[in-house]
Amino acid sequence: MTTVPQGPLPARAPGAAGPPAPVGREELLARLETVLHARGRALLTGPAGVGKTEVALAAAARAEARGETVLWLAPLPADRAIPGAAAAALVASVAARVARPAEGTGAGGAGVFAPGLLDDLPEPQRAAVAMLCREAPVQEDRDPIALRLGIARVLRALTQRGPVLLVVDGAQFLDADSSDLLRFALHLAPPSLRVVAVETPEPYGETAESGPYGEAGAGHEGHEVHPGRSGHLWVPSEADLLLVPPLHADEIAELLIHHRLPSRMAGRIHRASGGNPRLALAVGRSLADARTPVHHAEALTLSGRARDLARQLLGAAPPPVRATLLLAALALRPSATLVRRAGRPNAEADLAAAERAGLVSLAEDGSVAFTAGLLPSTLVHDACWAERSAGHAALAEVVDDPVEAVRHRALAGDGPDEELAAEVARAAEAARRRGNSALAAELALLAAESTPGRDGVRRIARLVDAAEEAARAARADLAMRAATDLLARDASPADRVRARLAVLDTAGQGLNGLDDMYVHAMEDSEEETALRAAVQLRLALKYVLADGDPGRSRQAAVESAALAASVGDPLTEAQALTVRARMERALGSPEAETVLARARALELEERPLGIHNAAQILTIRHALFDDRLSDARDELNALLPLVQRRGSVEDAIELFRTLAEIESRIGACGAALAHAGQSLALTLEAGLSPGPAWYALALAETAGGSLGRAASYARRSVQASEEEGDRVFLSRSRYALGRVQLVNGDVAAALETLRRVQADERAQSTVDPSMLRWHEELAEALLAHDAVEEARAVLDEVRPVAERLGRSTVLLGCDRVRGLCLAAEGRTDAAAELLTGTAGRFAEAGLPLERGRALMALARVERKRRRRSAAQAALHTAATVFERAGAVPWLALATEAPAGDLPGAAPGVDEAAPALAALTEAELRLARLVGQGASNQEAAAKLFLSVKTVEARLTRIYQKLDVRSRSQLATALRP
Repeated sequence: MTTVPQGPLPARAPGAAGPPAPVGREELLARLETVLHARGRALLTGPAGVGKTEVALAAAARAEARGETVLWLAPLPADRAIPGAAAAALVASVAARVARPAEGTGAGGAGVFAPGLLDDLPEPQRAAVAMLCREAPVQEDRDPIALRLGIARVLRALTQRGPVLLVVDGAQFLDADSSDLLRFALHLAPPSLRVVAVETPEPYGETAESGPYGEAGAGHEGHEVHPGRSGHLWVPSEADLLLVPPLHADEIAELLIHHRLPSRMAGRIHRASGGNPRLALAVGRSLADARTPVHHAEALTLSGRARDLARQLLGAAPPPVRATLLLAALALRPSATLVRRAGRPNAEADLAAAERAGLVSLAEDGSVAFTAGLLPSTLVHDACWAERSAGHAALAEVVDDPVEAVRHRALAGDGPDEELAAEVARAAEAARRRGNSALAAELALLAAESTPGRDGVRRIARLVDAAEEAARAARADLAMRAATDLLARDASPADRVRARLAVLDTAGQGLNGLDDMYVHAMEDSEEETALRAAVQLRLALKYVLADGDPGRSRQAAVESAALAASVGDPLTEAQALTVRARMERALGSPEAETVLARARALELEERPLGIHNAAQILTIRHALFDDRLSDARDELNALLPLVQRRGSVEDAIELFRTLAEIESRIGACGAALAHAGQSLALTLEAGLSPGPAWYALALAETAGGSLGRAASYARRSVQASEEEGDRVFLSRSRYALGRVQLVNGDVAAALETLRRVQADERAQSTVDPSMLRWHEELAEALLAHDAVEEARAVLDEVRPVAERLGRSTVLLGCDRVRGLCLAAEGRTDAAAELLTGTAGRFAEAGLPLERGRALMALARVERKRRRRSAAQAALHTAATVFERAGAVPWLALATEAPAGDLPGAAPGVDEAAPALAALTEAELRLARLVGQGASNQEAAAKLFLSVKTVEARLTRIYQKLDVRSRSQLATALRP
């Protein structure tokens, strides 16, 4: 039976802001509200599970927040066979609304009419509506015109109380009689009645009275049933159709986090789900429920609820359509023409129906793409071997590419065949020459699996080739498959090491859970020095990324370089020296640049294929750390065409991420956002951990986007890094989050976050302060928290290290905070002098955003000195700097807030009484809380302080302001 709400949506005061939009739907929700305001009618449509109902619920909640009446009508599939079911439910819903007190929550039910609901209707209309709702015996000579007019009059009466929003969720299930009644009533309804219809298309037209391909059947009482068409509610021109699209990969990540599910697999989950939220959550829950965490190198867990949802989507397709879809799922480059030639003469019609169902998309050239990776995998998974074999055999006869033909013949075969395996191996080599590394990896593994078991040596050799090809293609799943097969055989220690190294090389940041791989690789490499060097190199990376131990990483890198040099392996030696240089820099060793120069010289001689973890990219990152930003950017821009033409996915990700970091620092904010976005897109597409890319986006958004988005990306990066056990990017993402929190004025949260960064960096023995500039941010947070001495201690600790290592811009950042410390101590003249000089030196260093921050700090000090014009001049200069850089959030801070409301400052200092200038920022925050009525306990909780600290600080406030009570304090705080 049709469902009606048994109470209102969550109550909100009229005019209150509604709830936030569902993840990724803010723009769509805004469009929906615009359409409803302009035309009053809207149709939300899209495939099952895409989130149409969530959007409608959000629109309804916002309407209720504005004080509007909301009617929710949700017909069920069975209602389509019951004449008048939906119309009767709608009348019952209206009755419940009228019966409910204006501010109450009591629920009316079907069959209980409010006094007067029908009394105002003329007798024929009242009788017709009563019979519809079974409140009166049903007469055979019912008056259809009276019923139409009665329904229209009931809705019109409801709108006299105020605006009404009617949501019809599941319009495809409306019975024909109700469709006719509602269409008539809505045509006569006043503009204050707005309607949202939610519809899932039914492309196959399967009803009890229609054929499998949509032949219209006769409905009840002479009406025709047209399933899957919302035109039965209104003339199409009367409403705007809004398609609810799938979510982007980044939005899927946000959705997973919102539902407290692991986000590190967001890219792979997006591919599996096609951006369908229901499918994505099912896959995410499958991963969360797995007995052991699923590693990047393992196949996704697609059983249980996720697989069942895919079967439901596919199950609605008639058998001929499913047979056509299976052929498309088996093909590498499916198209309507290919599938038709392979034995499906109605391929075009079948695929068109599948496209209407949201299962595939068809391009103009006839190429076919499944909307979700889970769909073809489920088709293949559920097909028997005979069906799969016949499909591959048919495709092998009609594909026009000999490489693809070989693949299909191999997959159609039943058992190993050396002649076929050799042919597949040659096809893999051909795919490699074409640059199609993913296909080459698949074919290399297929060649190995097609090799007869009696030829063990050849099969093992092909498995090694397959694992290494998969590593080059960043196909962690194929590398793991090849390695698992090889390790189950009597392979040599050298072959076992090479297979394990391939798995490790595809693990990305997720090195946790692979300890056995390292242990066995070390054991098997004892007799071969070159492989031992390679294993030590991977261990050096693990020690820093997963274990957070740069000292141990440096030692492993030293051993790897020495072993590689002893056997004349310059590429491995260069890579090991690169890791060592990175660790030397982190540990504050003066040898870092010398070691890096040696690595770079070896690279120039050997010219390695990629840049990921190479000396070339580390040289650029050192330039970034040293704020030689123009040089770094020029070198990266020179590399960009080369990497885009023939580099690996990881190369491109590293390049775009580093570019984003450089441009965020140099003040090229628009470019930073673009490159960070490209890094994230490539990361999610490759199925790698998104933590590093989210970190880069957090920096870019902080520089030139939105502080809210910056905080969101930083939190995501923290979560992903924690899930992966990546100690390096965990520190970086916490730094990015703490910085945003500080800029946003959330001092307590910033202090907590930045203290964790301090603990992380100390645990990792990181010495060089230029690699992660948390010291100045922590000192500023401490200063804003009224911990001046502790802030000075942080600055005093880092200064000699920065001076010894020659990190001049680190010293400038510390000087900016030192100027604020001087002002907090009352030495405002010295503070202004220091900050003026610091801003000038930042300008000379080519750091416009840092210059702007120093000028904003100077404005705060000038206001303390009662030099309003000087403060305004500093703010104006800062705003000009930010505007030129495209630093949107910083420009807003400089132009919208008084100098006392700048980041880290308590709000409204200059607007209050002049005596308030004597208070520190932390004291002013407490004073305002207490002045607003907060108790000591409440203030302590809000500011993350002990009650004793609040009491002591409040005593100082009373003394400085010469007040004796909370009421006098509140008076003193008034402007």
